[in-house]
Amino acid sequence: MQRKIISGIQQIGIGVKDVNEAWRWYIEHFGMNIRIFEEKAKAEYMLPYTNGESKERHAALAINMMGGGGFEIWQHTERVPEAPKFEIKLGDLGIFAGKIKTPNAHASYLQFKQNESALTLVENDPGNREHFFVKDPFGNIFQVVKEKEFFMFNSKKATGGTYGAIIGTTNPDEAMKLYKDILGYDQVVYDKEGIFDDLKGIPGGENKFRRVLLRHSKNRQGAFAKLFGPTEIELFEVKDRKPEKIFKDRLWGDFGFIHLCFDVSGIKFLKEECEQKGFPFTVDSDVHPEGKPFDMGEAAGHFAYIEDPDGTLIEFVETHKIPLIKKLGWYLNLSKRKNPEESLPVWILKSMRFMKVSPNKLK
Repeated sequence: MQRKIISGIQQIGIGVKDVNEAWRWYIEHFGMNIRIFEEKAKAEYMLPYTNGESKERHAALAINMMGGGGFEIWQHTERVPEAPKFEIKLGDLGIFAGKIKTPNAHASYLQFKQNESALTLVENDPGNREHFFVKDPFGNIFQVVKEKEFFMFNSKKATGGTYGAIIGTTNPDEAMKLYKDILGYDQVVYDKEGIFDDLKGIPGGENKFRRVLLRHSKNRQGAFAKLFGPTEIELFEVKDRKPEKIFKDRLWGDFGFIHLCFDVSGIKFLKEECEQKGFPFTVDSDVHPEGKPFDMGEAAGHFAYIEDPDGTLIEFVETHKIPLIKKLGWYLNLSKRKNPEESLPVWILKSMRFMKVSPNKLK
C-alpha cells in the first residue's frame, strides 16, 4: 500500500474524574457497552501536553454496536484532573461538543428529557436536519443528530455512537486545510453566518457565528469503515466576542473533550502529507522519548497526534491488533492484511458484540 486510508472516526477522547462512573452513564444513555480495551498505565508519549512528565492514567475504549465511533474514557490517576476556570461557550477553541447519531431525534429527545439531560428542544439546523443538545453529569455537551445509516440497528437504544464533533476555530478557511484537504471532509453542506435559533439553550448559543458543516463525499475505506460509517465536522467561528482556548492552562486528559481520533492505515504516508501541508506530528509512538517500543496492552498499533490551526488535538491510530473474544484468546491481527482498503467481513465486525460489558460490573 502506497497511500493513507482514513476509515473514519475511531473515538472521541473524554477526560473524566472517574472512568467507571462515567462509563456507566455512557452505557445507559449512549449505548457504549462494548469494551475494546481497558488498561491502567503511564501516558509516556504525551509529554508535550502533560508538562513534560509521564502521567499515570486509567483509560477505556468503548463502542456502540449500532455503529459510529466510540468514546475513549480517560482519567488521570496520580493527580486530580482540572476543570476549566471559565464557562466553556460555543465558539471557544477546541472541541465544544461531540456529535452522536440517532435514528429518531424526537424519540431520543424524550428519553433524555426524562433524566433532565436535554439542553434544547428538537430543532432543525441550517441544513434542515433534526437535532438537539444534551449535557452529561460531568459537564460535557453532545449534539444528538438524526442520521439514517447504522451498522446493527437496536430499537432499545436511543443512539448510535460518535458521529463527529463541533469545533471552535478562529478561521474556518484555515481549519479546512486540515479537515478538508487532509481528512477528506470535502463536502460543504452549509456555510452560514448569523445568529441561529437552533443553538439557543447552549452556552454561548446566542452569539453570532460563521458556521460551516463538513462531510466527506466519498465512502470511507478500511477495516472498520462499515462500523464507523459516515461522519461530519462542524466548525464555529464566533464573531462578536473573543474566544478562549478550552484547554487553556490545563493538561491533556483533564476534564472535557481531549481529542478527536481517526482510524487510519498507511500512517507513515499520512505523516509525510501532514508535514508537507504544515501539520507535523507533535506526538508519534514510533518515537518514544526514552526509545522504548510502543505497547497498548490488550491492543497494539501506532498512534500519533497533530494540532489544527487553533491547537485542537487530532489523533491518528493505525490498529495492528485488537481482542475479539479474550476468553478464547481470539485476537484480530490487521498488520498482514493484503488489501487494507477493504472493510472487514460483517461477521467479524459483529463478533465484537461478545465484548459487551455490564454497567453493574464496573467498579
